[in-house]
Amino acid sequence: MKAFTALVAAMLAVTGAPAVAHADATWQPGTPPIATPWTDQVSPDNALPEYPRPQLVRDRWQSLNGVWQFAGAAEGEAPPFGEQLGERVLVPYPIESALSGIQRHEDRMWYRRTFQVPPNWQVGGDGERLRLNFGAVDYDATVWVNGVRVADHRGGYDGFSVDVTDALRGRGSQELVVGVTDLTDRTWQPVGKQRNVPDRGIFYTSSSGIWQSVWMEPVSASHVERLQMTPDLADGSLRLTPHVAAGDGVTVEAVAYAGNRAVGRATGPAGTELRVPVPDPKLWSPDSPYLYDLTVRVLTGRKVVDRVDSYFGMREVGKARGADGKLYLTLNGRILFNMSTLDQGYWPDGIYTAPTDEALRFDIAETKRLGFNTIRKHIKVEPDRWYYWADRLGLMVWQDMPSMRTGGTPPADAQQEFQRQLREIVTEHQSWTSVTVWVPFNEGWGEWDRAATGRIADDLRVQDPSRLVNAHSGVNCCASRGDSGRGDMIDFHQYVGPATPSPTADRVAVDGEHGGFGLEVDDHMWFGEGHAYEMTPDSATLTRRYVENQRDLLTVANRCGLSGGVYTQTTDVEHEVNGFYTYDRQVQKMDFARVRDVNRAIIRSVDGTGANAPPPAAGTPGLTGVGYWPLDDGSGTVAEDRAGDHDGTLVNGATWTAGRTGGAVQLNGVDQYVDTGAAILDTTGSYTASAWVRLDSLGGFATAVSQDGDRTSAFFLQYSGADNRFAFSFAGVRALAPTAPETGRWYHLVGVRDAASGSLTLYVDGQPAGTASSCLGEAAGGHTVIGRARFNGGPVDYWRGAVDEVHVYDRALSAAEVAQLHASER
Repeated sequence: MKAFTALVAAMLAVTGAPAVAHADATWQPGTPPIATPWTDQVSPDNALPEYPRPQLVRDRWQSLNGVWQFAGAAEGEAPPFGEQLGERVLVPYPIESALSGIQRHEDRMWYRRTFQVPPNWQVGGDGERLRLNFGAVDYDATVWVNGVRVADHRGGYDGFSVDVTDALRGRGSQELVVGVTDLTDRTWQPVGKQRNVPDRGIFYTSSSGIWQSVWMEPVSASHVERLQMTPDLADGSLRLTPHVAAGDGVTVEAVAYAGNRAVGRATGPAGTELRVPVPDPKLWSPDSPYLYDLTVRVLTGRKVVDRVDSYFGMREVGKARGADGKLYLTLNGRILFNMSTLDQGYWPDGIYTAPTDEALRFDIAETKRLGFNTIRKHIKVEPDRWYYWADRLGLMVWQDMPSMRTGGTPPADAQQEFQRQLREIVTEHQSWTSVTVWVPFNEGWGEWDRAATGRIADDLRVQDPSRLVNAHSGVNCCASRGDSGRGDMIDFHQYVGPATPSPTADRVAVDGEHGGFGLEVDDHMWFGEGHAYEMTPDSATLTRRYVENQRDLLTVANRCGLSGGVYTQTTDVEHEVNGFYTYDRQVQKMDFARVRDVNRAIIRSVDGTGANAPPPAAGTPGLTGVGYWPLDDGSGTVAEDRAGDHDGTLVNGATWTAGRTGGAVQLNGVDQYVDTGAAILDTTGSYTASAWVRLDSLGGFATAVSQDGDRTSAFFLQYSGADNRFAFSFAGVRALAPTAPETGRWYHLVGVRDAASGSLTLYVDGQPAGTASSCLGEAAGGHTVIGRARFNGGPVDYWRGAVDEVHVYDRALSAAEVAQLHASER
């Protein structure tokens, strides 16, 4: 048997040329704000001509990519059968893209073309059936052939196929009309980062209509519809379930090949699981992405009625404990750190659709060249050929489900549709070797209920037990409903980070997003200016900050037991300028050799043996602390420190008022605070901060005690306006009280940082109120302050009300000590 790649190349040479029925000279590409190296290579004669489905290849097919007729549509409008439409669009580029030739959004649209069935295809009668295949159409699609409605499909990220044989009219010209509705973020449909009105932030241009390849092929009535493939290393076999249309009474034969040599064969009834032997398998990994070829035949008696060619890799993903006792991700039974980029999959010329297959391959190949072994495919699903290149080049993939829009709670019907589409996407991508992790939710976008998130994670594990489930990437962030405790990972996001979660007894810990360092490159930006989580002035600084950040990731990984880290991001996208490449893929923004070296060092060095931090120092005994401000001074601008020599200074007119006991300081929530003039705590170790507090108003953040870092406070003993709860927080991590506070009432807050357990604990009125995990503390050499915090380089979160009886401790108080402190000051 020929090698799989040679077979595909031969098929392309013989049958893969697009059959353009309306190659009309009126089609013209638009002009994108910036162009990629492949923009000018796109034409009606070569619009993604490659066979679109590499894991289910047939030797006869015809591309329907190319120039189609196009028109915007009105709701309820009749299909334009037999009409000439006024515009020309290049399929399969979404209509908002320059390459489509339309370059605008339409809520509703018509596509129209004609085609002819090749005369050597024996379609119709008792012969073959004609299948029409769509890689993806966003969002609601209806298909007519010769005026016969043959398909309705909902969902912008999964493919669909339809038998159109009975709608054909003899051997001549056949009319194909596709109607599409895509309201994008005006509905609750899954959209990922698409927006009707893209912002100058993290949301981008929408991609409507046909955006993946369209093709047709003749098949027998009994034919393979899908191959479900799962490698089984313990059994030395491929578990193969061929899903066959009209499969009753037919037999399936499968043969696995290593090169030209057959290594295993299995035969059985259609629709049942076959075990194809793969003795002494060569394992697939990023370092050695070995793939076996596979041929599957459908037989009626001894007659072969269908044949497809495919491939697979032998690999296994899982979890295991390292020598340090922590739980880690594994590949093929060995601990392997997942060093990943965040990959959005956007293009300035094609928006959702790469201009060429070479361009599609480019991003994956460059990710590999940069020393990464994983890609987090961020809230988008790619065409099949993207996963083919990930399989062949050797990159593991964390596959996100495209999210619903942000803001609000999706209604029940949208929740059900989201879950249906998630199941279908998993079904369609269940056999890619590269896909190792499913990610149903990101930062709470479109999430409706924490228990539902846990149930969805459990359902995914049942649907695909061969992969891991990351129930909620960025569970600590943004619109998250909180940790369901389900899935195989606990995943924090932190910019610039890295994040510092710790593994639990049954879940590994990963940093799902960090970094995001930016650099503007003139003449290579979508807009005239850009943003990032931290901007840099030049390539040298950008590279230095990347290397420093990744070295921090290595420290976190070894001390905390991280299994993966995801850096934002592969390329710039529209207003975001935090990529390794500019958005047009024309400029390398960092020193790639240095990037590769530090990435490979991380992968080599995280092996589960650990480089654990030394045990925390015992700290100062007693309940007075290393800093104690009773705030009973009553006059002047000095607040006496009765535990040390760090008297506080009242800033910007802060005043005295009646306290919980004696006096207190009154703060206006605008610019007033108390500055102790020193960094009293070593915030990389264990410590405790306590205060009696009274809020005069709710809404917005307000911090009672913190210690300044260079850009952000090391900790926040605070009221979180985002949650309407008291909290003890690190940037991006909050231990939250269970209920909202009241204004005008005194509360005793204590925040305990225990470096040994990697935990934050909040106590309210002497009782434990909330916990969170964060392995490492943030070094902060700035002043310990009362009544404000620092974030992203500036002062924020001024306290609105009164603060009394402030203590800081150079150790973690126990629960009994917190209760004793509360009782003594009550």
